[in-house]
Amino acid sequence: MLSVFHAFLLGTVEGITEFLPISSTAHLMLATHALGIPFSTFTKTFTIAIQSGAILAVVVLYWRTLFRWQTIFRLLAAFIPTGIIGVALYPFVSGSALENIPLVLTTLALGGAFLILFERAHTQRPPVDISEYVTIRQAIGIGFAQSLAIIPGVSRAAATVIGGMAMGVSRTAMVKFSFLLAVPTMFAATGLDLLKHYTLFTRSEFVALAIGFVMAFITALITITWLLKFVQTHSFAPFGWYRIGLVTLALAFIVIR
Repeated sequence: MLSVFHAFLLGTVEGITEFLPISSTAHLMLATHALGIPFSTFTKTFTIAIQSGAILAVVVLYWRTLFRWQTIFRLLAAFIPTGIIGVALYPFVSGSALENIPLVLTTLALGGAFLILFERAHTQRPPVDISEYVTIRQAIGIGFAQSLAIIPGVSRAAATVIGGMAMGVSRTAMVKFSFLLAVPTMFAATGLDLLKHYTLFTRSEFVALAIGFVMAFITALITITWLLKFVQTHSFAPFGWYRIGLVTLALAFIVIR
């Protein structure tokens, strides 16, 4: 069972990691494992549902942009491929995938290496077109890229930003679009999971869920502001090295334990 402290800590981890290219799901899985919290139906739903707290931070910060028709059309174009693939793979993700620590460590490491190599190649051979605007065609491609994040450890932020940059969208524009695309994507994922399992939860579990939600919201507000400043002068390569370092630390922890 999740204690108030656990909910507070995991909500903070979610808010910090949701929009960084380091996989919030992976961090929540590793933190849950490190804290000795047993995997259960509620634990799985908790790690999915508190992401909506972080997403609410995007709504608060960007509601004017979010409800423009141009934005809505592009978000729908990106969300459709993710939604179709997500529904198809939901049984796998909600089942064994969210308990598979070897899988998440592997995707974290491979994703970290890919970030480093992509940023090196991107710096050496910048795209001909660096656009501050996402087209409908690019949005569809970004949606397919985002669907890779269904696999725990891949990182939705990394998949969308790198996918968009590969299609010629600027880093800053893609970070902002990734923020906005998280709104329909994560609210849909949370709604689907809660609809299936909410009748199984106790009152204390709903309290833990509320605490995690609030902490994710607060810390996400801070992280979003910081990340927008960071990407103006930095690449994502440091996050790649961080991912590899985290995997090394996790493996050492498992061996020692």
